[in-house]
Amino acid sequence: MPHVLIIHDVEAYAAWKTIFDQAAGIRKQAGEIRYQLLRHEMDANRLVHFSEWVSLDKARRFFESPELVEIRQRAGVKAPEFLYLNEIEQGLL
Repeated sequence: MPHVLIIHDVEAYAAWKTIFDQAAGIRKQAGEIRYQLLRHEMDANRLVHFSEWVSLDKARRFFESPELVEIRQRAGVKAPEFLYLNEIEQGLL
């Protein structure tokens, strides 16, 4: 299963979250299946967006698109780091 892990700082979580939620439709249309948001325990503006995609190619095209670059700027995202990953194993303990 293809996944994308994005680590980034934002200027203000509440403002970022509003724009993130508004982009749900375009994320789904681009191929995002599900997502999880995590926040650093000591910094509310340091975030991890972990998501499952239909393909890494679709995810890469989406996240590198001019539209997403502009959305990230409006949302106050600072220097995002993208990791495109293929799941090799999953389990419960």
